[in-house]
Amino acid sequence: MLKRIIIGVFILITGVSIAQEGTTSPYSFYGVGIQKFKGTAENRSMAGMAVFSDSIHVNLQNPASIAELELVNYSVGGSHKSVTQKNAAESQKTTATSLDYIAIGIPMGKFGASFGLIPYSAVGYKLQSIVDNTTTQSSGEGGLNRAFLTLAYKITPKLSVGWETNYNFGNIQNTVFTKQDDLELGTREINRSDLLGFSFNFGATYKTMVTENLELSSSVVYTPGTSFTSENSSEISTIAVLPSGILAPAQTLNFDDPDTDFTFPSQITLGVGIGKPKNWFVGLEYANQKTSNFTNRHIALDNSLTNVEFTNASKFKIGGFYIPNYNSIGTYWKRIVYRAGIRYEQSGVKVVGKDINEFGISFGVGIPAGKLFSNINLGFEVGKRGTTDFGLIQENFFNTFLSLSLNDKWFEKRYYD
Repeated sequence: MLKRIIIGVFILITGVSIAQEGTTSPYSFYGVGIQKFKGTAENRSMAGMAVFSDSIHVNLQNPASIAELELVNYSVGGSHKSVTQKNAAESQKTTATSLDYIAIGIPMGKFGASFGLIPYSAVGYKLQSIVDNTTTQSSGEGGLNRAFLTLAYKITPKLSVGWETNYNFGNIQNTVFTKQDDLELGTREINRSDLLGFSFNFGATYKTMVTENLELSSSVVYTPGTSFTSENSSEISTIAVLPSGILAPAQTLNFDDPDTDFTFPSQITLGVGIGKPKNWFVGLEYANQKTSNFTNRHIALDNSLTNVEFTNASKFKIGGFYIPNYNSIGTYWKRIVYRAGIRYEQSGVKVVGKDINEFGISFGVGIPAGKLFSNINLGFEVGKRGTTDFGLIQENFFNTFLSLSLNDKWFEKRYYD
């Protein structure tokens, strides 16, 4: 009952929390924003690997892994990010907090199913530049959310396959305000895109014992390219700046811009790992996304992308875990899961000819909580994105993520009435 109450509370606040901006990065201007990590805090503590899966945790990255569940799993997680943004001349600190996912996994014999809600991308930035006597302020907000339904089937004890359907929805708003010192009024332009569309993921996992104690795990996830509909609108206003600093529109014109088809790129992820079941594991993973096929979501933003180029994105990850003794009765600390990982990502975005890459080192623990192998997971990550070269911004970040992974039995055979 407690698990259902906890999940019910998170469902109530999801509508508010999941819509909040989960980033303060200026690089969220491009495409559909900064892509959020699609996975649990458990996976994220191991550099975000999808190759590992087990019977008591929901794996949000590979739909085939749901077939391994043996208990009903409620999973919910959030994160807090502290970022130092700097260029060659100055720096500032920002923070962002978000609910990262809520999911339920249900075992059904050889089948498995899961459903939930997860933010896919986030836009959130504020920039200001002063050139001669002209001040320009740019800001953005919004992002793309994803409701998903996963079905998986265990073909053999070693091989599982899965299919995931995602309904993607959200909106992104970009605002530019410009004012010259010698003019009474300024100009503000707001471009909004409402995005809707379906996407799909297909996955497979294969596990086999290569020795009496060592198990080899492998996985593949493929996301075909799809097209979303972007319903676009624009607003142009002349603005008076009041003594209090409030922007007061003097005259506003609204435009219904043509709808556009936004191409969402395909991606393939390959992983392999080896370990001793319920004791230790180490794995490698590689992902490639065809972001060179990106198209602009809003025609009105074309002139803002003259110094930007999209190339294919790549991700390299290595990580694992260690459990001293998962069924220790006398020593609680021996049942704690210790996780760590390293990742390097080529984002696929080039600004003024410079690749915007990302590097991160993560570590965390899984703390047993209650019966049926439920656990609380706490993780941390340090890393950086971007560079200070060519007038660009480098972001040094420290992420903290927390999740609850709660297990339950829905169907138990009664031997006595």
